[in-house]
Amino acid sequence: MPFSTLPPVLADALVARGYTALTPVQAAVVEPDAAGRDLLVSAQTGSGKTVAFGLAIADTLLDEGHAPAAGLPRALVIAPTRELALQVAKELSWLYKAAGLRIATCVGGMDASRERRALSHGTHVVVGTPGRLRDHLERGALDLSGLRAAVLDEADEMLDMGFRDDLQTLLDASPKERRTLLFSATIPKPIVHLAKTYQRDALRISTVGEDRGHGDIEYRAITVAPSDIEHAVINLLRFYEAETAMLFCATRDNVRHLHASLVERGFAAVALSGEHSQSERNHALQALRDRRARVCVATDVAARGIDLPTLSLVVHVELPRDAETLQHRSGRTGRAGKKGTAVLIVPYPRRKRVDMMLRQARIPATWGDAPTPEDIRKQDRERLLTALLAPVEIDEDDAALAAELMAQKSPEDIAAALVAAHRAAMPAPEELIDRGAATPEQRGHRAGFDDTVWFRMNIGRRQNADPRWILPLLCRRGHVTKSEIGAIRIGAMETQFQVPRAIAQRFAAAVAKTASADGEDESGVAIEAVDGAPARNAAPARPTLERRPGGGGNGGGAPRRGPQSGAARSNSPRSNGPRATGGRAPNRTQRPR
Repeated sequence: MPFSTLPPVLADALVARGYTALTPVQAAVVEPDAAGRDLLVSAQTGSGKTVAFGLAIADTLLDEGHAPAAGLPRALVIAPTRELALQVAKELSWLYKAAGLRIATCVGGMDASRERRALSHGTHVVVGTPGRLRDHLERGALDLSGLRAAVLDEADEMLDMGFRDDLQTLLDASPKERRTLLFSATIPKPIVHLAKTYQRDALRISTVGEDRGHGDIEYRAITVAPSDIEHAVINLLRFYEAETAMLFCATRDNVRHLHASLVERGFAAVALSGEHSQSERNHALQALRDRRARVCVATDVAARGIDLPTLSLVVHVELPRDAETLQHRSGRTGRAGKKGTAVLIVPYPRRKRVDMMLRQARIPATWGDAPTPEDIRKQDRERLLTALLAPVEIDEDDAALAAELMAQKSPEDIAAALVAAHRAAMPAPEELIDRGAATPEQRGHRAGFDDTVWFRMNIGRRQNADPRWILPLLCRRGHVTKSEIGAIRIGAMETQFQVPRAIAQRFAAAVAKTASADGEDESGVAIEAVDGAPARNAAPARPTLERRPGGGGNGGGAPRRGPQSGAARSNSPRSNGPRATGGRAPNRTQRPR
């Protein structure tokens, strides 16, 4: 028997569930040296942590292989979100069903009076969220005096979400001789401090990178112009056609904007952010599980604890703030041995920072460009042929209808109509700015540019600076049109450009409003006025840009059928679309004099 060291009721449950072997983290917590000890465990999301701590506290919950009479809780499991807490309770239920274990849940959004009744009737395990558990504790409904084990699941996320006080209150209310098990995808300093405070001689277990690690997730990083971020999202969704995809944004406003844009384009999408009620969250998640929706746009916090078995594509629309957030987000896919893809959309100025973050996280990523409409049409053709040539069972009604169609149309016409029907259900891909399309022309004297002010940007050829995306960025940040930008000189590390003196002050004021305290915008681009002529080694460049359909007067851009792309609108007074966010790149320019 593969699980001979486990209590028979748990071994039988694992076999019935289809387990043939334990995952690395599950095997580590049932080793003899882990028995009865406090544990500090780091393991990737989706590596079987719930079953792992369920096995680790078996000796705490069972007496001679079965659960004793229910009374005060013997174990407390704390999770950061309602969804994760309910998922934990569900996993423990099947694992301990034969043992007769009683499990009570205490989570926000549920009937608190019903939870209090369940606690009063006696239980073996309480699973809940920090806030609701503390509320029951302070009201006297939750008695932790008999607690033998406390488990903190996704401990790092709970600290990030501001639950430190709640966790300390719950742990302080339980016996000091209890076991404390901390499970976390990463072990930052706050987790280390928490472990030192509440654990005794804890056994450190790390299975990050073992067996699974990043092996089930293919990481891709695509570089785009800041104004093309939303178009890149569209093309990624169309290229992969994932059964379920999750798109990560930094703020609820950006989630709202991107979700509306996707729905307008014909994608079956739902949104999850802090502005949605629990009922709305439940409906959105159910739509994803029922396949009525295939795309979920979410913030980091809103997506925590969500487990979607069909999720195969994660897109970082806005860059994660650090490697830990990258791993948390990407860990939504590639679960239970299934393959997943995580794509980072990287604005050109942010490539160096993202490259460094990937190296620090030891994540091998493939760099490239966003899928083009030609790439998507090729994928569509292959998918259509596969779908239409697949064998199907035909009943009598279908056969009769097919015969009627054959009598009125040729086979070629019927096949063409079938292909057209399939294509009509697919949102159209988007054209992206082509860096190699046209060679920028040098521009000489222009009327209105006799008296100008030179400005500089902290990006140059090494950051893939190109007038085709720089010009829309200047128009957006300075609230000007492309006709109000003069010569552009691109150097190795910086770019300089002209603005008529008559509007220079207004341009500078608008730029300042779209920048953070360090002078950079969300893409890591800083703009400031300079004295004198452009650097001698800067190559003069001016794009030949035509106004494309829907481009408006703010510097053109790729054609679109809906609202402006999120990156292009992110600092507009009328919009809060998706932005290329993340840590700030070093400011390599001088401050204005």
